[in-house]
Amino acid sequence: MTNDGAAITGELTIGGRVRGFTIRLPRVASGDGPQPLVLVLHGNHPEAGGWMMREWTTFDKQAEALGWMIAYPDGHGGCWADGRGVTSAEEAGVDDVAFLRALIDHAADRYGTAPDRTVVAGASNGAFMAHRLALTAGDQVAVLAAVAGTLPAALRDLRPAYAVSALLIHGTADRLAPIEGGSSRRRGPNGELRGRTLSLQETAEHWTAIDRCPPGSAKTHDTASSTRMTMVGGVGGTQVAAWTVLGGGHAWPGAPVSPEWSEPTTQEFDAAEEICRFASPLLLPATTRRL
Repeated sequence: MTNDGAAITGELTIGGRVRGFTIRLPRVASGDGPQPLVLVLHGNHPEAGGWMMREWTTFDKQAEALGWMIAYPDGHGGCWADGRGVTSAEEAGVDDVAFLRALIDHAADRYGTAPDRTVVAGASNGAFMAHRLALTAGDQVAVLAAVAGTLPAALRDLRPAYAVSALLIHGTADRLAPIEGGSSRRRGPNGELRGRTLSLQETAEHWTAIDRCPPGSAKTHDTASSTRMTMVGGVGGTQVAAWTVLGGGHAWPGAPVSPEWSEPTTQEFDAAEEICRFASPLLLPATTRRL
């Protein structure tokens, strides 16, 4: 393990594979008991790693202000085994749930983070993976944040044991992962469609049902560039929020606009800041979220 000041790089061996990560420590930890760990998951690209989300988002800045700890894990071959059955990580039999669970335990053991109040946030392939982790590791994950990535249809029948608050952010002009859902661009060997995902609405309804938010609990707030619906009153006080970004593409809201990336990126809000704001009152212990 190496330390370059506030950032520490490390490795864990999971299933015979060495997996890397970077942990960003706050200079001053929160004084309200064990701080949460925020896992930030990158999208699918052969050269992707945790560094990408650290450079692309403001999670370091948000964590410093809150006294939280951030972890930027590296996917296997630049991607995650997210449950859709279309990534090289899944083809290789990688168990990313085991890796991320182990990373949560590592942070709790070494740095004293709350082991049952993790926030998992992801973009694109990382968002799909965030759904998978929240469904299968609700004893560790209290809050899910998925940007440009809805629920993989193959995970729809999972029956989680814990309610998890969810913030879902998706653009109406996303061409790579359409807000209406659909199949992956990566087809099967015979050209068959694979990796279907649900729409943003279906995803929000699914998490609302899991969390048992009562009917009629929805509250809507419109801004110049978004429609934001929040369902409250779930088990233990959990909530589900679905933000539709009008004209938004396959991008991270608030991220710098790059001429190399043609997808429209809204600057109306900073997704990292909003994720932390959403999560802050919802860091509920697993005992209160048990279904």
